[in-house]
Amino acid sequence: MHTRVLGRNGPSVSALGLGCMGMSEFYGTGDDAESLATIRLALDRGVTLLDTADMYGPFTNEQLVGRAIQGRRDQVFLATKFGIVRDEANPSRRGISGRPEYVRAACEASLKRLGVEHVDLYYQHRVDPQVPIEETVGAMAGLVAAGKVRYLGLSEASSQTIERAARVHPIAALQTEFSLWSRDLEENGVLATCRRLGIALVAYSPLGRGFLTGAFTRPEDLAPDDFRRNNPRFQGENFNRNLRLVEQVRALAAEKGCTAAQLALAWVLAQGEDIVAIPGTKRRSRLEENLGALQVRLSREDLETLDKVFPLGAAAGTRYPPAGMATVNL
Repeated sequence: MHTRVLGRNGPSVSALGLGCMGMSEFYGTGDDAESLATIRLALDRGVTLLDTADMYGPFTNEQLVGRAIQGRRDQVFLATKFGIVRDEANPSRRGISGRPEYVRAACEASLKRLGVEHVDLYYQHRVDPQVPIEETVGAMAGLVAAGKVRYLGLSEASSQTIERAARVHPIAALQTEFSLWSRDLEENGVLATCRRLGIALVAYSPLGRGFLTGAFTRPEDLAPDDFRRNNPRFQGENFNRNLRLVEQVRALAAEKGCTAAQLALAWVLAQGEDIVAIPGTKRRSRLEENLGALQVRLSREDLETLDKVFPLGAAAGTRYPPAGMATVNL
């Protein structure tokens, strides 16, 4: 397994981690037995970074991950998140909180669900515009001092917020969507800020929520309860335009002797040694395919060709519906 460092002088983690969200929610019906087997196989294959959050499920994904790592805690660099508040009685309702008292309570609840004494990387899932970032990160720093958290991270934060947070406590990682079809941070200054401050980028949805794999040829391929049906990039003419881009990626992958998914992941990893990707899957077969991306070598010509196929802003549609877009880059 290839490894990369999170932040300046930070911990070493697997270059490919495992995003566990879809095992419990959002991407259709899950299968706990297969999900548990997938996590355990990932550990067998040298994957160390497992990514979850309290809001996935809600709350059940942390429990699932906790079950999977029982007896193997020393093999895992465990990341979870707080900040998106959900009501178990009405999961469709949600808010955002960065209040210090909430930070502390959320951490205690996550530790209990995961069955661990500490979390390796604790992210603020979304920035709370009502609470100064200095207060939120100050509370997170208190968790480090208490031994409940080892490293701190932010998710979908703006350059200004990252700068302010880093003055309070070192930030090891920024998690944001980054892939061939989501390259916003190359334009909005976030990637440059992270590199100047020595903060690693953890790329979620590096496969474009599965679209870049070529697995979908029409919106109806998605389960009725799959949240991607409400994603602008998976709707109407946006779907068709994006599909034409993916068909070019598939053709390039065939020339390289790999799958479209492997090519897309290899592109993310080729963008810098300070980038770690956490493709999500709930199936062992997909995990094995994703890990094959580590064997794909892209030449300068390959990268230039992919840049021509998927230049900045090429994807049709926004990453989230309007309500979701209002919570990113804050």
